[in-house]
Amino acid sequence: MEECCEVVEAIERNDAQALQEELGDLLLQVLIQSQICSEQGIFTLADVIHSLKQKLIRRHPHVFGTRNASSPEEALATWESVKHAEKHSPSSAIPGLPRILPALKKAQKIQKRVAAVGFDWPDVPQILEKIREELSEVEEELATPDRKGLESELGDLLFAMVNLCRRLQIDAEEALQSAVRRFCERFQRLEKMLIEEGRVPEECDLTELDEIWEKVKKEG
Repeated sequence: MEECCEVVEAIERNDAQALQEELGDLLLQVLIQSQICSEQGIFTLADVIHSLKQKLIRRHPHVFGTRNASSPEEALATWESVKHAEKHSPSSAIPGLPRILPALKKAQKIQKRVAAVGFDWPDVPQILEKIREELSEVEEELATPDRKGLESELGDLLFAMVNLCRRLQIDAEEALQSAVRRFCERFQRLEKMLIEEGRVPEECDLTELDEIWEKVKKEG
């Protein structure tokens, strides 16, 4: 997972040299796992490559078969249809996602799948109402000592927020990543402003820190 994240980071920075190195690190994991399985007589690296080749052929009938795709969206729909037939039980739209997939990404994918079979709010106002409902339930749990109940309600609130992102065609994972990056950049600017005054955040009360924070936000 760490190697995958480093590849993504290199791509986002548009750093070709780092990307070359990180792809090598990621490839090493493929080679190691393939070698371990080869030594155990399970499969070889050649088997891995062959499986990938066959999968690409199956999932691109508009390229390797007789089916036509007039747009990228239609090609993606075909890919998802074939993938679903390969991996999922016909009795459920949910199975098939990796257990360790990041929670926001996993929630959005699950919501997309159940929406495809009709289980979805019809419009944004109803999703917003659901978010308000979940927030109210969080507030109720705050008045109790039940930490598990609070965790459950906070999870429901996050899940509802992800649903809003999905409906608005915003990637929830990327939205939060962007928010984290903005926060870090702004807080570092706040620290820099204080350092220039010969101070550190620990020497300021929350009111003063909030005033500086607002100044930083206005700068962008």
